[in-house]
Amino acid sequence: MGFLSNLFSGFSKNDDDDEEELDEELEEEEDDEPAGMKDLREGMTLDVLTEKGRLLLSGKMTSYRGGTATLERLPGWLAFEVLPEGEEVSVRGYNRRMVQFNLTAAIKESSRVVCKLENLKVSTMENQRLSFRIPVNTPAWLYRQDDDRYLRPEPCTLVDVSTGGCCIESEYVHEENEVLRIKIKLEEYQPMQFLGQIIRASEAGDNQFRYGILFAQLHEDELTALTRTLYNIQVGNRQEWQRSANGHFH
Repeated sequence: MGFLSNLFSGFSKNDDDDEEELDEELEEEEDDEPAGMKDLREGMTLDVLTEKGRLLLSGKMTSYRGGTATLERLPGWLAFEVLPEGEEVSVRGYNRRMVQFNLTAAIKESSRVVCKLENLKVSTMENQRLSFRIPVNTPAWLYRQDDDRYLRPEPCTLVDVSTGGCCIESEYVHEENEVLRIKIKLEEYQPMQFLGQIIRASEAGDNQFRYGILFAQLHEDELTALTRTLYNIQVGNRQEWQRSANGHFH
C-alpha cells in the first residue's frame, strides 16, 4: 500500500471526493473558450513549430510567469535546435481532455537545453487541425519503452482516443511521466502503434488504474491516417484508408 499511496499521492483516498474534484476540473476546462492560456500548466509538454508547421522542438514547461514560458528537454531527448531571438513561432499543446490547443509566441531565449517563449497568445489561425476525441471500449496493449519489438504486451482497455493521445484502463501500475509504447485496434481498422507518455494517473477501482497518455509527435502520414480513421468512426463511415505504393493514403 505504501508504494501505491506514494504513486498516487496527488489523489484523495475518498473516491467521491476524487470524482467531484475531477468533474470540477473538467467543467472549468469546458468553460475555457478558446482553449489555450488557462490550459497551460507546469510539467506539460509543448511543441514549438514554425509558422508553416515544421516542428522545431518539443519540451517540458518548467515555469510560466507573466506570459513567459520556459521549456526544458524531455526525458530521452537530445539537444534543442537553437532559434533566433525574436522569431515568431506557433505553440501546440493538449489539455487534460487530450484536446489540442494552439498559441503564438516569440523566442525570448534559446539554447541547446532551454527555450524561453514570450508574448504567448491564443492563435487566431482558422486552419488548425481538429482533434476528434472518440469514446471507445476496445482492447489495447501497453509495452515498455525498450520493448521495440512488441514482445511483452500488457493487455488493457482503450477508453477514448484522439489525435493527441488516449485514455487507457489497466491493472498494471505505471508512474506519471513514464514513456510507453501502445498498440490500439479500432473496429475493423488495422492496428496502430504509438509512443506515448503518461501525463495523468488515477485509481479506477477494482485494482484498475486509468492513464491519460500523450502521443509523441506523429509523422504527417501517421497523423493523417489516425485523423481519417477517427473521423470515419465518428460519422459512421467504415472506409479504411490504405497507403499506396507511392506513400499516399487513399
